[in-house]
This record gives sequence, C-alpha cells and structure tokens, in this order.
Amino acid sequence: MALLEATGISKRFGSTRVLENISLSLEKGEALAIIGSSGSGKTTLLRCLNFLETPDTGRIVVDGETLWDAEDPATHKESEKRKKRLHFGLVFQNFNLFPQYTALQNIMLAGELLSKERPDYKANRKQIHADLEAQARRLLDQMGLSDRADHYPHQLSGGQQQRVAIARALALEPDILCFDEPTSALDPELTGEVLRVLRDLAAHKTTMIIVTHEMTFARDVADRILFMDRGVVVEEGPAHQVIEHPQEERTRQFLANYNT
Repeated sequence: MALLEATGISKRFGSTRVLENISLSLEKGEALAIIGSSGSGKTTLLRCLNFLETPDTGRIVVDGETLWDAEDPATHKESEKRKKRLHFGLVFQNFNLFPQYTALQNIMLAGELLSKERPDYKANRKQIHADLEAQARRLLDQMGLSDRADHYPHQLSGGQQQRVAIARALALEPDILCFDEPTSALDPELTGEVLRVLRDLAAHKTTMIIVTHEMTFARDVADRILFMDRGVVVEEGPAHQVIEHPQEERTRQFLANYNT
C-alpha cells in the first residue's frame, strides 16, 4: 500500500477550474517532483494535500487512514484540520519565519505549542523543552547552521532562512515533506545551498513532494515526475524518462520552452 493515495482531487475558485480529477500516489521514501508552468495548479494541489485549501471532490489517504473524503462528512470537521496537517510538512516559497524569534526558536515553536496539550506538560515542562531544544539543535546542525541558532531571520541570508524553514518542517516528523518552489525566492548564488539540502534528504529516503522549476534537480533527484498543465496531470513517469523522452506533446512543448 502506498503511503499517500490522493484520488479524484478537484478544486474550483468561483467559475475557475484550478484542479480537475487529480490523482497521485507516493511510496514511503520516494521523492516526487511536480513541474508545470505558472497557473497549472501545482501550488493549489499542495495546499489541498495540506488542508490549507478544501478540495471540492476526491479522497486523501495517508498510511491507510482516510483524512479527507468529499463524500464523507465525518472527514470534514474543521477541528481535525490541524491534526491532519501534521502528516504533511510544508516549506513555502518565502520562508515564513517569525521575525521576532531566533532560528532555534522558530524550529521549536510548533513543538512547544503542541506539547502544551500533553497531559504531562506541567509536570515535565523543563524536560520537554530540553528535548525540543536538543532536537532543534540537531536539525540546525543537519542544515549546516549550528552557528546560527541565536540569529534572527533578518540576520540570515535567504538560503539560510529557507534551511531554517526546512528544519522547522522536519521538527514535527511529518509523514511527507512538501516543498512549494523552495528556491524561487532565492538569488541564483543561494539556490545551490538549498538544493544540496534537498539532495541530502532524498539520499536519506525522506518522503517528499517537490514543486519545482529546477529541471536538472528534478531529473537527477526525484524518483518520479508529474507534469501538470491547466489543472490536469498530463504526464507522469520516471524522472529521466519524463525530462529526456516525454511522451506527450504538451510536456515536450513545456520543456522546450523552458530550455530555450
């Protein structure tokens, strides 16, 4: 059984169709890259998977648990959305770090908020905090930022901020890590440091969905590529096959235009 099964996902904003009958699956340890032109629905699909948007139709199943079924009102409870989002870690284009917190505090924040709901929080507050801090420092070290723990976002480069954002997403140990154009807000000289982190995560078999415009990265790092155009999946297959030998004319046109 696949770790993620999303079937028949559709989404409209008013009269505009953004997604139409999208289906995808993801195995544990697999990296899926989603490519396509601006407006093809890539970001909306990620937001639906993360329950930041509500699909109009379809079903989302993670590790055998149905998180969303448009035909089952029992899965529509607003009170359950935050819990469902914990299955997915989302790294945005523009970092979204809290400016008033240090890098270390940004990584710890979500864990601290969740820990306050634990019945043993008051009795074990110091130990819980120590554990969260130790985890955050390990993640900063993994990102190559152990010397930036006490720096605020404005004291970090864009690449460093994005690496803190990745560490923050990893801190909650999600089933699936999602990236929405993680290098699009970076200067070219900073893009490489973020892509190196993603390459390392893929090498360690982190389950990932990556919306990206970095075609070389998608070809070399992703296990599979899904090409979207105007809200539908046009082509899907092994990364090298889709990039080097696309089967669909729309895919060929997109790649040709992208590489000109």
